[in-house]
Amino acid sequence: MSLPLRTAKQPLLDPYDLGGGLTLRNRVVMAPMTRARAQNQELAPTELHGEYYRQRAGAGLIVSEGTWISTGAIGAVHVPGMYSVEQARAWGEVTKAVHAEGGTIFAQLAHTGAASHPDFHQGRLPVAPSAVNPGGKVFTPNGLTDVVTPRALSVEQIADVVEQYRAAAANAKLAGFDGVEVHAQRGYLIAQFLNPALNLRTDEYGGTAEGRARFLFEVLDAVIDVWGPHRVGVKFAPHQVLGDATEASPEVLAVHEHVAAGLNDHPLAYLHLMMTRKPNVQVTAEQRLESLGLFRPLYRGTLIANAGLDRESGNAVIGEGLADLVSFASLFIGNPDLPRRFEHHLPLADADRATFYQGGAGGYTDYPPAPEVPQAAVTA
Repeated sequence: MSLPLRTAKQPLLDPYDLGGGLTLRNRVVMAPMTRARAQNQELAPTELHGEYYRQRAGAGLIVSEGTWISTGAIGAVHVPGMYSVEQARAWGEVTKAVHAEGGTIFAQLAHTGAASHPDFHQGRLPVAPSAVNPGGKVFTPNGLTDVVTPRALSVEQIADVVEQYRAAAANAKLAGFDGVEVHAQRGYLIAQFLNPALNLRTDEYGGTAEGRARFLFEVLDAVIDVWGPHRVGVKFAPHQVLGDATEASPEVLAVHEHVAAGLNDHPLAYLHLMMTRKPNVQVTAEQRLESLGLFRPLYRGTLIANAGLDRESGNAVIGEGLADLVSFASLFIGNPDLPRRFEHHLPLADADRATFYQGGAGGYTDYPPAPEVPQAAVTA
C-alpha cells in the first residue's frame, strides 16, 4: 500500500504545557464517551477498558468516559463508577496501561441528576435543583422509559453531593489518574443548576447567574482541594437545548458566560467547550466561530474546542488562536491511532454506531491501527 509523505507542520501535533507539571505530547484530546462496557455488579472497569484506553494513549490527553460520583448519581446502564475503593483499584489498572504507553489521562466525574430514573434508585426519585421534569427518555435496566419529575435537593443535600464529588476526586487520585474533569454539560446535574428553566430555586443556589453557578464553583473548590492547581478541568455545553428549541436561550448563555469568566479565579487545567446544539446534529463552521468568538475572550486559560472537528478544521482552530487543544469523540472510536493518522494524512476508518453501547470487544477494542508508515515517509 502506498502511503502519503508527511507534509506541512500541523498545530494539532505540537506539544502543550498544560501546567501542573503536565506536558502533553500533542494537542489531540480524546473526548469523554460513554461506551457501556462495565457489565458487572460493581460497575468497575475491566481488562477490556484497559485495552481500549491503552490503544488510544497516543492522544495528548485522554478524558475518560463519565464516571459516577455516587450510587445516587447513576443514570445509565453499564457505566463505571468512581465511588468505591474497588472501582478505584480497577481504574488503577487502566491508568497503568495508559501510562505504560506514555499517555496522560483524566477521569471525568459525573452526576445525572434529573436525567435519571427511579429504576436506578430502588424506586426513589432522582434528585435535581428543582422539581421540574426535564423531558426526554432514559434507558434503564427495564428498558427505554420517560424521565420523571425529580425531587429538589435541600441545601444540606447539596452540600452532601459536593462531598461526593470530593470523595470521587480522591478515588481518581488513588487510581493514578493525572487529573479530573468535572462534567457540567448534556443536561446532567450541574447543567441543570445552570439552566433557568430547570433551576427555579429562590435561595442562594438560584435566582441569578451567580446563584445558579454556585453549585458548580463549590464542586470545583472541593475537587481542586483534592488535586491542587492545574489538575482539574471543566466541560460545559452552553448552546445545548432542551425539547424542540434550536438555540439556547439568552438566559442560559448568560449563566455560562458568568461561569466562563468566573473560572479565571480558579487554578484550572482547562475549560472544555462543547459547541453542540442538539444531539446528533452537526455543528456548522459558523456556529463554531460564534461559540469560540464568545467564550475565548471570556476564559483566559487553556481552552479545548469540541464539536464535529476534523484534522483540517482542528488545525485551523488552533492555528488561528481560537483554542489551545481540540477534542475528538467518534473519530477516536474507529481510529485508535488518530494522532498518527493525522500526522501522515492517513485514511480514517468509520466507527460502527450500532456497537457504541452494545458491550463486549466488538466495536470497542477491535478497530485496527493503520498500516505501518514506510521509513522514507517518516523522515521526509
